[in-house]
Amino acid sequence: MLRKLTAEWIGTFSLLATVVGSGIMAEGLAGGNVAIALLGNTIPTGAILVVLIMVFGPISGAHLNPAVTLAFTIRREISARDSVLYVVTQIFGGISGVLVAHIMFDNPLIDPSTTVRTGIGQWVGEFVATFGLVGTILGCLKFRTEAIPYAVGLYITAAYWFTSSTSFANPAVTIARGFSDTFAGIQPVDVAAFVGVQLFAACLAAFFFKWLLEE
Repeated sequence: MLRKLTAEWIGTFSLLATVVGSGIMAEGLAGGNVAIALLGNTIPTGAILVVLIMVFGPISGAHLNPAVTLAFTIRREISARDSVLYVVTQIFGGISGVLVAHIMFDNPLIDPSTTVRTGIGQWVGEFVATFGLVGTILGCLKFRTEAIPYAVGLYITAAYWFTSSTSFANPAVTIARGFSDTFAGIQPVDVAAFVGVQLFAACLAAFFFKWLLEE
């Protein structure tokens, strides 16, 4: 279990360092062009997900996401106790990744976001993003296990652009990004609604894809 938790911590740390660090870099280089900044944030995020799942998947399953852990808990593939340990580790790993990104780019260490992300459109975007992510994982798990790293990376790359919320799809990511007043941030007051929608979507996806895939 220690090895699994360490993998989840390092993996989520690396994911957030990439999301926030690439967001800062992209915004600084884009010259005010938000589309270019988003593209510069999207590509590293999708790429690092492929790498992290390939490296840490054999150790912990590379959940790196409380919504994914919840889905596997519903499927009884991880115990409730272990899932709690996973989620706590993911959250603290994500926050640590944000802090290190801030240090790398000379940002204030603790810098709560002021970016407003709220409303029906954003919440529906998060539902769609999380439901699709869990479905991608479960579908590949059923038919093409070896494709999971690539499928997840490609799905998130696409979802950055087709969802109104730019696809957080991850409660640990959402909480951690609340600490960063950068391109990737979300103001802390908006975090709870995002997390609630993500967990709800993960629950529905776990049951729906169990039925769809006839498991």
